[in-house]
Parts: sequence; structure tokens; C-alpha cells
Amino acid sequence: MPMRPSKPSPTCSASRRVPDILDDRSVKGSHGPASVRQRVHDILEYGSDFDPVAKGINTFLVALIVLNVFAFAAGTVPHIYKKYGTALDVFNAVSVFIFTIEYVLRLWSCVEVPMFNALPAWRARLNFAVRPLLIFDFLAIAPFYLSYLFSIDLRVLRILRLFRFLKLARYSPGLVALGRVISNERRALYGALLVMGTLLIFASTGIYFIEREAQPHAFGSIPAAAWWALATLTTVGYGDVVPITHWGKVFGGFMMIFGLGMFALPIGILATGFSREANRREFVISWGMVASVPIFAHLNARTVAQIGALLYSRTYHSGQPIVRIGEDADAMFIIASGEVAVDLEDQQVRLGEGEFFGEMALLYRRRREHNVTAVSNCRLLVLEKSDFDNLCHRDPELHSIVQDIAEERLKEDKVKKASGGRN
Repeated sequence: MPMRPSKPSPTCSASRRVPDILDDRSVKGSHGPASVRQRVHDILEYGSDFDPVAKGINTFLVALIVLNVFAFAAGTVPHIYKKYGTALDVFNAVSVFIFTIEYVLRLWSCVEVPMFNALPAWRARLNFAVRPLLIFDFLAIAPFYLSYLFSIDLRVLRILRLFRFLKLARYSPGLVALGRVISNERRALYGALLVMGTLLIFASTGIYFIEREAQPHAFGSIPAAAWWALATLTTVGYGDVVPITHWGKVFGGFMMIFGLGMFALPIGILATGFSREANRREFVISWGMVASVPIFAHLNARTVAQIGALLYSRTYHSGQPIVRIGEDADAMFIIASGEVAVDLEDQQVRLGEGEFFGEMALLYRRRREHNVTAVSNCRLLVLEKSDFDNLCHRDPELHSIVQDIAEERLKEDKVKKASGGRN
């Protein structure tokens, strides 16, 4: 029979606990200003797909940001601005009003951040306001108000409206991951930047000594030669300045080859960093899912991590059978995304993200007793019995612990079925 992880409520899977906790925390202890402020903070800072209000507000803000970028670009086209200038100005004013409310609400509610609990309200808001994302929020609305506060021509500050596009950073997990990768790999990137600078100086100096007599107007100094070196090392090759001597052309060819390697270095560093970040995130997800399985719940962190490392991903399309009655039970499944249906004797049970089935196959030789079908496109994490047996062979205590828990759960199921039958 498919087993579910223990949950705070019958309809809530393990993967949904965090949003539930946030919602509970936001309304805890009356309907006073503190609870309202907490709710505002949770919506703006911890927006979740499981919270329809937060999801709706975040979707609206993202759409407004994107429309602002298009409106700004369209306003620079003379004939478009001549025809729709008034509408674009009104749209800009309404957008600034909405972004201002958002900014004020973020500052007002930021005192609910746990790390700011010990600080006075003004100090907490000041610390929150100097965060990069809040600075972007401020710069996105500042030009509008500055144009009314000062009589001088501040049209050049309209370029700051592009900071509204940077507001998308808080709604994009990919950009957040990129920031973490750059931060984690900053030392390696600094080293790559030093190599690039050294190679630029070397190329500028070399071509200066080779070409200075043949082309004093183009290579008369090392700073002047740096333009050619930069265009060559970046493989742009504008062609406005080129070596004409034989040795200059040979030297330039080597610099082109070195330029390819120069830019491959930081790209490789970032690619490796993204791979580590993805693996780290996948490990955390897998670890949490394994730990939620009752037969693994009492294992130590190291053992749970070892079991998580044995998981591999398998994708099923909507309507595709996953297991059939009578098949050898040789694996357990954890649902990473999507939904599956389990056909029981008298009903059909649907399992969602974070839930699992078939765990008893890891301990006993048996055949499948139920059909399981993918309701939607889903991704399952699979733990093969053979892989689990190999792990238990290396750690016999693991097998005994898991088997004791499994037998206890089977006894509980029999008692429940017996009491249900009597009733």
C-alpha cells in the first residue's frame, strides 16, 4: 500500500509545510497591526505559489515591471511618443505610484525580519533600505520625484527608469543563483581577471615594440596599442587598427589564440559554479524527501545523505503507467513533481509532490499489489532495491533499523484494519 509522510494536516504534503508555517505565523495572535504587518512582509518577501494572494501580487508586479521597460523603450521613438506620449506619461505616473506603495510597504513591514527583532524600528528600516534590491527599488522611482523637486533639466535621469527592470531580480531564482555563484567563485574570478589584465598588458607592449616604427599613429604608445590588443583578445577584430609587418601579424595571430583561452577561463569557472549550485540544491531537496519517509526518519544525517546519493530521476508523461499489479517490486519512488494515482481495492488515492510509494520493496521480496499511473507529467526519484541492498551490506545496522521500523508500521496497519473491520 502506498505510504504518505506524516503531515500537519490530511491534505498537506511535506513539501507544503514552509508556506503553511508562514501563513500561520502571519495571522498568529489576533488581528492587530503586528499580524497585518507580518502578513504584508510574508507576501512581499516570501511570495509563494501556494499563497494565491502572494502569487497574484507578484505576477502583477512582474508584469508591470516588464511593461515599464517596453514603455520606456517605446517612448524614445519620436513618432510613437508624439502619438502616445500622454498615455505613456500617465502609465509612468501610475507605475511610480504603485512602486512607491510597494517600497513603503517593504520598509514598513521589514521590522518583522527575525534578524531585526533586537533593533529599534528606525535602525531596522535603515539597514533594510541599504540592501541592493531596496536600492534598486528606490532608484526606479527617484527620477520621477526629482523632476518635480528641482527646476533643472533632469531628463538624463530617465535612464534610471531602467532600474525597474532590475527589480525582477527578486522574482527570478535564476538571477539569485547567478549572484550566489559569482559570490562563491569570486576569488577564482579575480584570478581570471588578473590573467586577462596581464595578457592585455603583454599584448599591448609586444605590438608596441613591433609596430611602433611602421605605424607610429596607431601604435605610438602602449596605451594607444591597448585598443588593438583589447579588440584582438576579445576576438572582436574591428579592423580599424591592424599590424602590417610580418612579425606583427605573427604576434597578432598568437594573441587571437590566447584570447580564446582567456575568455574560456571565466566561462569555465561560472559553468562549474552553476553545476555545484544545482547539485547542492538537488542534494538538499533529495535529503529532505528521503528524511520524510517514515522508515528513514530515525536515521542520522550521514546515512540519509548516503541514501539520497543513490536516487536517480525518472520522468513519466500524463497517463503513463508507473507500476502494474504483479510486477516485481524492485524500487521505491519519491514524487519530485507532478501527481500520481494509486488504484486501491475500493478507491483511488492521489499522491503529490513530496509523497512516496513502494518503500516496502526495499526490504521484502514481493510483487506489486496496486497499479500506479501518472496523472500529470511528473518526475520521480527512484531508489533501486539492489542499490539499497549494497548500502545495507556495507552498513548492516542500517538494515536492522529500517526493518524494525517497517515491521512496526506493518503491525500498526494490521491493527488499524482489524479495528476498522470490527467497527
